[in-house]
Amino acid sequence: MTRRTFFPAFAAGSTLLSSSLPGENSLSPKGRLKQSVTKGVFRGRQMTLDDMCREAANAHVYGFDLIDVADWPILKKHNLVPTMMPGYAGTIPDGINRKENHDRLEKSTHEGIDLAAAGGCPNLITLSGSRRGMSDEEGADNCVAFLNRVKSHAEEKGVTICLELLNSKVNHPDYMCDHSIWGVNVMKRVDSPRVKLLYDIYHMQIMEGDIVRTIRENIQYIAHFHTGGNPGRHEIDQTQELNYRFIAEAIADLGFSGVVAHEYTPVRDPFTSLAQAVDIFTV
Repeated sequence: MTRRTFFPAFAAGSTLLSSSLPGENSLSPKGRLKQSVTKGVFRGRQMTLDDMCREAANAHVYGFDLIDVADWPILKKHNLVPTMMPGYAGTIPDGINRKENHDRLEKSTHEGIDLAAAGGCPNLITLSGSRRGMSDEEGADNCVAFLNRVKSHAEEKGVTICLELLNSKVNHPDYMCDHSIWGVNVMKRVDSPRVKLLYDIYHMQIMEGDIVRTIRENIQYIAHFHTGGNPGRHEIDQTQELNYRFIAEAIADLGFSGVVAHEYTPVRDPFTSLAQAVDIFTV
């Protein structure tokens, strides 16, 4: 769906796509943290997106990450916020660290920002891309240059561009934005309230650990979190090595006002696992 086709549909569907500010909905989150989900948490059940949204709403989830614009009316039907816009600012292997991508991605990022603002989505994901022989210093320079090209539009529209931290050890070999210190350095140089990090707890546990200290020292540069158990990216319970209750309390104690999105793959009944994840982060 393009901007040309989305905006008329947006106006016609105003009863579903409310005029609320980005990040608002009519479901009151449990506890101090807003929680979101991804489709992966329902893996193991044959479900439509409508079914997933119904179960998410029943679990008092606030929103849904990484859903295409065309499906946002389904989220709105269940009073769920589209919490992270996908698909407009690069891919994991081919992202914003390469100058040859900048003109193309600048155009699509502007389009994504407009769609996010119109549809009440607070965040738009971006990705560094792979190194492919490029030094981290050159890649950081290129990422800063790109983000400086688009940050004023994001600031004007009230949408936050989120650069995701991923691991390059297990899941995404050669991905550049794979350590928090590198990502924070880029954020400091761009220096915008609308350009921040998507801190994926699972990925950063693999790369560097020391999760809570890192979050506490850098919370001003983080707009969004993803969860997942390690090893295996399964449930965030006692079967894995992270104490997610402690992490949830630490994030809440910092006054974090963004969203924590669950992005694990269940190995048990997905509904039971989701209820448990929500409970762990209800602090």
